[in-house]
Amino acid sequence: MKSSLVAVSVALVVAGLVTALKDRAAIQDMLGISTPSAAPQLMLMGRITGPDGLPRRPAGDLHAIADQIQAQIGAQATAAAPAPIDEQSQGEPAPATPAVIAQAQQQPAAQRPAPAAPAPQPAAPKVDESALRYFASRGDKARLQAEISRLQALYPNWVPPADPLAIPQGGDKQLEAMWQLYSEGRYAELRKAVADRQIAEPGWQPPADLLDRLDVAEARARLVNASDLKQYSTVVQIGATTPSVLTCADIDVLWRVAEAFVHTDRMQRAQDAYSYILKSCTNPQERLATIQKASALLPYAPMQILLGLERPDGNGGREFDSIRNDLARSFVAAGNGNPDLAVAPDYLTLVQRLAETQGLASDNLLLGWYHLRRENYADAEKWFRAARAKEDSAGASQGLALALIAQKKEQEAEDVMYKWRGDSKDATATYLAATANLMALQPPASIAEDVLSRMAAEVIAQKYVPTAQQFGWYARSLNQPQTAARWFETALRWKPDDEPSAYGLVITREQLNDRRGVAEVQRLWAGRSARIAQMGETSALTPQMQTPLPAPGQTLQPQQTQTYTPQVIAAPDPVSQAAAPRQRPAPAREDTGRQSMRSVSVNRGARQPRGCSTTVDPQLLDAGTALNRGWCLMDLNRPMEAVEAFEAALASPTRKVREDAAYGQSLAYLRAGLSNNAAVAATRAPQSRQRAAELQVSILSDRALAAFTAKRYRETLVYLDQRAQLQQERIDLMVLRGYCYLNLQMYGDAERIFNAAATVGSRDGYRGLADLKAATHPDAKQ
Repeated sequence: MKSSLVAVSVALVVAGLVTALKDRAAIQDMLGISTPSAAPQLMLMGRITGPDGLPRRPAGDLHAIADQIQAQIGAQATAAAPAPIDEQSQGEPAPATPAVIAQAQQQPAAQRPAPAAPAPQPAAPKVDESALRYFASRGDKARLQAEISRLQALYPNWVPPADPLAIPQGGDKQLEAMWQLYSEGRYAELRKAVADRQIAEPGWQPPADLLDRLDVAEARARLVNASDLKQYSTVVQIGATTPSVLTCADIDVLWRVAEAFVHTDRMQRAQDAYSYILKSCTNPQERLATIQKASALLPYAPMQILLGLERPDGNGGREFDSIRNDLARSFVAAGNGNPDLAVAPDYLTLVQRLAETQGLASDNLLLGWYHLRRENYADAEKWFRAARAKEDSAGASQGLALALIAQKKEQEAEDVMYKWRGDSKDATATYLAATANLMALQPPASIAEDVLSRMAAEVIAQKYVPTAQQFGWYARSLNQPQTAARWFETALRWKPDDEPSAYGLVITREQLNDRRGVAEVQRLWAGRSARIAQMGETSALTPQMQTPLPAPGQTLQPQQTQTYTPQVIAAPDPVSQAAAPRQRPAPAREDTGRQSMRSVSVNRGARQPRGCSTTVDPQLLDAGTALNRGWCLMDLNRPMEAVEAFEAALASPTRKVREDAAYGQSLAYLRAGLSNNAAVAATRAPQSRQRAAELQVSILSDRALAAFTAKRYRETLVYLDQRAQLQQERIDLMVLRGYCYLNLQMYGDAERIFNAAATVGSRDGYRGLADLKAATHPDAKQ
């Protein structure tokens, strides 16, 4: 019975070796590692493998192992076998008995079988048992059992010593000392001891097993050291040249190699490494730790593939259930950072259940930011309000304020953020964005004096130009031109190149009849703003007079004041960028000063004025005339009046007129800096492929400029990339891309872009190189 058990054990060991060989091929294939030599490889610190990491059997008692070996030898001795061969006459047959001789003599000579030639006996391989003796002397049961299994797999005819605990007397003390150095991890001393002995004893050679183990141990030490120093390319190189360390017996090495793949931009290889662990390794704690480590390094999609390798836990659940909640939170957080990532509904439902049952405000914030990034503002508002109810924090208030701004609830947003306005840069930016959008509402919002006072104090403290500019427009809407002029002047002191503020100042001074002030602004902005330069030209076209009473057959046109409402971004980056209104020129106000002081009557049925110098309600014109008037107004750089003319032309029953009107209205909105309106207008009538592409290019260019002005540099790069797919990038936009990289501290990309612009003679490219040098070498002499 014992012999049968021993035979079965040996068979299992051999089967384990074959399985390990297959595992080695799998990991080499997945990790892109070349095939090693067929020599046996030994894992560090007694983790022993054959050519591919033999699975380790459970360690037993040393005496039990000895009893098992003795039983195996006894069973083999009692089995039926030919007569034994005497050691002194090896190769000679045993003497025949008389009965056998007589039987042979009775047979005819022809029937007698020819004497069989003795079969050649293969030389028994010499087995290195030094490691076996060493582990037995140290009482290391686990390594002793692993070494026996390894030698049985490598040498099927090898029989272990009857008593592995019996160390031969007069053994090699120097070799035992070398094994001791290996066991203690003193590899450099071991190398020196081997070299010293080879010099002292020229014919002595160290056991191959010891050298193999030492090579693997040193490779592992180098790999771990490189990983600790974040030298990830070295980690991958060592793993490729020493695949013996890449086994489940040393899971930490596999983790380090997978991490190295991530940090060397080989995400697929990292996924393969983690997949190998989950497919091949069985330790539950190590499998759980593998998922935790992978979730901190891999994106959402590869993690779903790894989770597909999850196994049942034997209790009706799954093996990763203990970290399911944390995984769901991390996936939703990944969705917050990437608005294009669609997180599985199961994870959202799980986080929602956690938010409702565990009472953590952080879960509500995760859901709030997730919905905000996807423009689900009502849901975002609900979760941010729930978070504030649990814990009123700057993050919850900031998210709620952004959701309110997106829903045109700027007054409540200002009130929510005022308490937290100084908590962080993001909180300050969000509060100021709320003030700018509140001041820009049309019709103007009714704001309490105390709110106006605190907003003004904060704007002055922060020197925030957008809200200062909006204070100017707000004062103009309340017919307070002196106050408006002071706000525009303040905004220009903080930012002298702010063209919308300069335009607001010039039309306000014109309203105040300050001709000298108008001329001064025009002088300062000569060559930089066409609409500021043309202020006097367009106002002189119509006499300023008191509006007469309408005569019979006449229609008095109502006074129309064009207003500009800043565009609010959909959702900010919750980590680094708070919402801010887009700062654009305000061309819609180009005739505000003049129109606030005069109205013009128009005779119906009488002779129509030539051109478009007078004010006419375009709704009173036929579609063709309205279309021509729209183009005329575009020539005069009065885009918002042109928008109304094109709107009237859109009512034409003629398809061609509608196409031209939609095209013209899109161009007018683009000239006014309202790219979103331009995109909507372009869809109001079918456009030719050429026109559609032209409008798309212009809209993307406008959005890129607006995003750059608002310091949303990553968003700017997205728009520039989209535009580059439609049309080759212009030099000015190339320089804009370079400055985005510079502000994002991507200095290598910035240098490449600026150099490309400079090679074609762009002065902006040379200026960009100078700014790059100033940013990277601030102490260098110019």
